[in-house]
Amino acid sequence: MADTRTPLGLFEADSLIGEEDRAIRDTVRRFVDERIRPEVGEWYESGSIPARELARELGELGVLGMHLDGYGCAGTSATAYGLACLELEAGDSGLRSLVSVQGSLAMFAVHHWGSEEQKQEWLPRMAAGEAVGCFGLTEPDFGSNPAGMLTRATWAGGDWVLNGSKMWITNGSVADVAVVWAQTDDKVRGFLVPADTPGFSAPEIKRKLSLRASVTSELVLDQVRLPDSAMLPEARGLSGPLSCLNEARYGIVFGSLGAARDCLETAIAYAQERDIFDRKLAAYQLTQAKLADMALELGKGMLLALHLGRLKDAGRLQPEQVSLGKLNNVREAIKIARECRTILAAAGITLDYPVMRHANNLESVLTYEGTSEIHQMVIGKALTGHAAFK
Repeated sequence: MADTRTPLGLFEADSLIGEEDRAIRDTVRRFVDERIRPEVGEWYESGSIPARELARELGELGVLGMHLDGYGCAGTSATAYGLACLELEAGDSGLRSLVSVQGSLAMFAVHHWGSEEQKQEWLPRMAAGEAVGCFGLTEPDFGSNPAGMLTRATWAGGDWVLNGSKMWITNGSVADVAVVWAQTDDKVRGFLVPADTPGFSAPEIKRKLSLRASVTSELVLDQVRLPDSAMLPEARGLSGPLSCLNEARYGIVFGSLGAARDCLETAIAYAQERDIFDRKLAAYQLTQAKLADMALELGKGMLLALHLGRLKDAGRLQPEQVSLGKLNNVREAIKIARECRTILAAAGITLDYPVMRHANNLESVLTYEGTSEIHQMVIGKALTGHAAFK
C-alpha cells in the first residue's frame, strides 16, 4: 500500500522507479541530510560555500558526471541522475548547480565534443572532484541570444588568442578549467582554458540575493593564448554549447522538484505543530486546500520528470520536451515555495526554515539555462514550425 501521508506517496511515485535508481537516490538523500542540511543555512547567510571540498566529497559519492560512460564516470541511467539532482536541490539549488555545471556542462562538453587526449586529461580528475570545471557561454549582454557573443578567438602565430568576457558563471572562481565558447572565422568553437593561463581571471560576483551558497563569477579573457590542442575538435557552431545546455536543463526538471518537495514537507510539518485559535493550522480548510493544490502540482511535475527520464534513457528525448519539463517544473516549484512561505508566515522568512532560501534560489533557476519565455518559444516553434525568437 502506498504511504499517502506524503506528497509523492499520494502518486506512488516510487513504484515508477527501478530498484537501482532508488538506491542511488537514497544514497544522495543521506549525503544531503547528513552533510548539507546542518550547514547550508550558514553558507547561505555568509554567501560562501566550501566548493572545492564539496567537489571532492561529491566525487567520492559518484555524482559528478554520473550519467556519462567511462573515464571514471559511473555510467548511471539518466533517471538516476535526475533523481540525484532532485535530492541535491532539496538541500540547496547551489549544490545542484555545482554538480550540474561540473557534470552536465563542463564534463559533458569534454566527453561529447573533446579529443581523446582532452578526455583522458580532464574527465577522470573531474569525476573524482579533484578538478573543478566551469562553462563560459553567457556574456553580460548576450544571455538568451548566445549567437551574438562578442568573445572571439583569433588564430595568430600558431596559437589561438581569446579576448572577451563571460558573466554569471557557476564555479568560475574555483575552477581548474573553463570551457569557453568563442566566435571564430569558422563559427562558434569551444576551448578548454586552464585557470592558470596568463590573461585569464575569474573574479567572483558578490552581493547576490539568490544562490548565495554557490560560487558565481565573471570570466575575463585578455589576450589568452592557447595551443590548437585546447580547442574541442568535434564542436562547430552553436549546436555544441546548446547540446550541453540541454543536459543541464534536464537536471533542472528534476532538481526544481527537490526544492519544492522540501518546502512542502516543511510546510506540512509546521502546520501540524502550529496552534491558531486553539486548533492546529493543519486542521483549517484553507490550509488543507493550499497543501492539496501544491501536492497535486508537485506530483504532476514528478510524473512528467520520470517520463522524460525514460525517454532520455531510451535515446528519444527531444530538446523541446526538455523545455516542457523545465518550463513547467520550475514555474510550479517557485509557486509552491511562495505558497509554503505563507503557511509559515513570519517564520518562513528566516533561515531556521529552508522555504525562503529555496524561493530565492528558484528565482535564479527560473531564468538560468533558458528563461521561461525562451522555453515557451522553443515549445511554440515545435507546435507551429515558426521561430519567434526575433
